Amino acid sequence: MSPTEAVVAGAGPTGLTLALELARRGVEVRILDKSLQPFAGSRGKGLTARSQEIFDDLGIVDEVVEAGFRHLPNRVAVRGRVISDSDPHADLSPTPDRPYDSGLMIPQWRTEQILRDRLSAFGIDVERGVEVVGFDQNTDKVTVRLAGGGTIMARYLVGCDGGRSAVRKALGASFEGSGGIEGMLLGDVAVDGLTPDRWYQWSHPEKGFVALCPFRGVNSWQFQGVPFAGFDEDGNLPEPSLDYFQRVLDDVACDPGVRLSEPTWLSTWRVNVRMVDRFRDGRVFLAGDAAHIHPPAGGLGMNTGIQDAYNLGWKLALVLAGSADPSLLDTYQEERLPLARWTLGVSSEGLQKVAATLGSEDSKGLAGAVTEDGQQLGFGYPWSSLSRDGGVTTAVRAGDRAPDAPCLSSDGTPMRLFDVFRGTHFTILGFDGGPRHALQALAEDAPDDVKYVVVGDSRGPGVDVVDDRGLARSAYGAHGGTLVVVRPDGYVALTAAATATDDVLDYLGRLVGRSS
Repeated sequence: MSPTEAVVAGAGPTGLTLALELARRGVEVRILDKSLQPFAGSRGKGLTARSQEIFDDLGIVDEVVEAGFRHLPNRVAVRGRVISDSDPHADLSPTPDRPYDSGLMIPQWRTEQILRDRLSAFGIDVERGVEVVGFDQNTDKVTVRLAGGGTIMARYLVGCDGGRSAVRKALGASFEGSGGIEGMLLGDVAVDGLTPDRWYQWSHPEKGFVALCPFRGVNSWQFQGVPFAGFDEDGNLPEPSLDYFQRVLDDVACDPGVRLSEPTWLSTWRVNVRMVDRFRDGRVFLAGDAAHIHPPAGGLGMNTGIQDAYNLGWKLALVLAGSADPSLLDTYQEERLPLARWTLGVSSEGLQKVAATLGSEDSKGLAGAVTEDGQQLGFGYPWSSLSRDGGVTTAVRAGDRAPDAPCLSSDGTPMRLFDVFRGTHFTILGFDGGPRHALQALAEDAPDDVKYVVVGDSRGPGVDVVDDRGLARSAYGAHGGTLVVVRPDGYVALTAAATATDDVLDYLGRLVGRSS
């Protein structure tokens, strides 16, 4: 029996995103999870703007946005008295190049449900109760070992199996960092006594901090609690229970008359900040929490995992199809490891800032966890070997996120550049005079799965996208025949002059392993 093309271990947001990215590219993929049931908790409840752009490309952003809260005001009280009531993201609004202006509050279980439904549309369902315990690999394949003695043969294995990853342990990757006591209560409960229109946060300098965040369409709130007392001699909090959560709420919030009920998920969170030394070994990869565990400050951990999957997916699919040299897979670690390390640092700093202010008389609540570039829109890969600037002056450089812009189609229908990018292809944008001939030459000679788009300022023969307000040219700083190659994951790969078609062909030919 020939091996399946890819096995994904773990069906959380990272694994589901990767399986979906592979499935839509025609890859034979199996996604396994040791749990018999989907995760029922809200844990990773925030989706950054960049993750929303990824879900736009995957065709699920409308469902995600409909299920979430945006611009949810924060009401902060100290010793039971409200000291602030405002939206910490009030100054954010959509711009032509950034259509998703802020994060989205949506429970993790709902995000996973939407991803699973989309994956099912490709005929792939999560195989539950199937636990990966190890693997053996050679130059041709991976033998995935399962609990109970079974095996699966695969060309590649990706461990998306969380902080206790069996794949990581079998890989022998170090997981360096720090841990600590169980310092936070987390859970999902029904709430009586509050209107679900705010993220309610209470602080008490002597007693601790509690927050209740509502979710759209359901009477389910995420409870977060940091009591300053109640730890045992080993530094651990009591076992989570509804009664204990209620006592902490009443104590910290000065008995606000809020009643908790119907718990569906109760847990304690242990301080744990760790990261692997490598994301790949041969035919085995790590992604998400299996590779890096972040503090909850800023809500970047789950989003970083989703973006790991988005980066790896298109590369793995090209290699499996025989279109790209396997060395393309080396760029996964090259690009993602530095960003994971950076994100680990800023989220740790955010946690320290929050911890320092939670018990103060002028507490800002969880708003203090907002980190630099907390929407992850400024992230990119300028250092990557895949990024090549061709000596033209543009507002974007190779490795940057490719901006969006409202435009018109050739028949005058409103559209966005993101509509052009959506899908599994590379995109070559040709701005203004000269690109028609250049793109015609590229279309004849370049690899498959490349979309060629002439961007002009008015409708006319050969113009594919009408930049009627100049927003695309402004976002890219591209004029006079500039060519911009955009990767399948929405990052600029190359910038070049329209006369440099040979450079573009050389780049694409080297990247996907075939040219004219």
